[in-house]
Amino acid sequence: MSSPLPSTSEPSREEQARALCLRLLTARSRTRAELSGQLARRGYPDDVSARVLDRLASVGLVDDTDFARQWVHSRRTNTGKSKRALAAELHTKGVDNDVITAVLAGIDTGAERDRAEQLVRARLRRETLGDDDTSDDTKVSRRLVGMLARRGYNQNLACEVVFAELAAERERRRV
Repeated sequence: MSSPLPSTSEPSREEQARALCLRLLTARSRTRAELSGQLARRGYPDDVSARVLDRLASVGLVDDTDFARQWVHSRRTNTGKSKRALAAELHTKGVDNDVITAVLAGIDTGAERDRAEQLVRARLRRETLGDDDTSDDTKVSRRLVGMLARRGYNQNLACEVVFAELAAERERRRV
């Protein structure tokens, strides 16, 4: 009796892993660590994962540096995240510390402060400020400092920006 030949129509584990990665990358770009984690969760051996991810990296579909640049641009533009918050998010995504440092090097303290000021100004435009400066200012200041803190800005910067912008907004409304 002859042994049955393996079916050529059944895809190999490597082809299945590649298809999974391509499906995941269709939804959004991902880091190598994210894809590796997905492959591991689905039971793909490390050697298969490494070969597939190396191939995807060689053709430019998996690039942690490019991912980090896009992530930083998007999160700073859309949510106003600070450098500290962005670094934590990238670390969670599995991006290497050297890549994180290089990508965030373009954001200096002046740019960080400018972004915090923009966020506070935008929120202040929607605030109603009464005539009683102290009680209103305390509540508004607390909310604004909390907003900046949730985006990763340190407390000193948040307080400085909020107090300066609140004073400028009160002055603008007086005129």
